[in-house]
Amino acid sequence: KGAEALADAFKANETLTTLELRVNEISLKGAEALADALKVNQTLTTLDLQKNQISAKEAKALADALKVNQTLTILNLSLNQISVKGAEALADALKVNKTLTTLALENNQISAKGAEALADALKVNQTLTNLDVRWNQISDKGAGSLADALKVNQYLTTLCLQSNQISGTGADALADALKVNETLTTLDLQKNHIYGDGAEALADALKVNQTLTTLNLEENQISATAAEALADALKVNQTLTTLNLPYISIAFLKCSIAASNMPFLS
Repeated sequence: KGAEALADAFKANETLTTLELRVNEISLKGAEALADALKVNQTLTTLDLQKNQISAKEAKALADALKVNQTLTILNLSLNQISVKGAEALADALKVNKTLTTLALENNQISAKGAEALADALKVNQTLTNLDVRWNQISDKGAGSLADALKVNQYLTTLCLQSNQISGTGADALADALKVNETLTTLDLQKNHIYGDGAEALADALKVNQTLTTLNLEENQISATAAEALADALKVNQTLTTLNLPYISIAFLKCSIAASNMPFLS
C-alpha cells in the first residue's frame, strides 16, 4: 500500500526527479500502481526498485509504462526475479522507448533467452547507453546474441557481463564485435570462464578497436600466452586506459610491457 500511495502522489507531482524504493517488498499491486503513474508523470528521471522481489508480472507492467513514458532515463531492477519473461517484456519496451539511457538488471535469472531478447532490442534502440546484466547465467549463447547486437548498435557505451558463465566461445563473439563496434567504451567480463583462446581473441580485437577505454577481465584464468597477446595489443592500441586482469596475468603483463619500454596503464 505504501507504493500505491506514492504512485498516486507522483501522478500529479511536477518536481520529483528521483524515486528510490530499494528493499521494500513491493507487491504486484504496488508495481502496477507505479507503472500507471509512470504513464502520466512527466518529471521522474530515475526509478530504483532494486531488491523488491519483482517478478515477470511486475516487470511487464513497468515495461508497458516505458512504452509511453517520455522522461525516465534510469531504471534499476537489479536483484529481483524478472526471469526470461520479464526481460522479454522490457526488451519489447526498449524497441519503442526513446528516453531510457540506463537499464540495470543484475541478478535476475534472465538466462541466454532473456539476453537474446535484449540484444534484438539493442539492434533498433537509439538511446540506451548502459546495460548491466551481471549474474544472469546468459552463457556463451547470450553473449553471442549481445555481440551480434554490438555489430550494429551505435549508442551503447557500457556493457556489464560479469559472472555470466561466458567462456572462450562467448569471448570470441564479443571480440569479433569489438573489431567493428565504434561506440562501446566499457566492457566488464569479470568472473567468467575466459582462459587462453578467448583472451587472445580479445587481444586481437584491441589491435583494431578505437573506442574501448576499459576492459575488465579480473577473476578469469588468463594464461601467460594470452597475457603476452594482450601486451602485444597494447603496443598498437591507442584508446584503452584501464585493463583489469588476474594477479598472475598482471605480473606477466608488467614484465612484457617493461621489456618493450611501454608505460603501464591502470
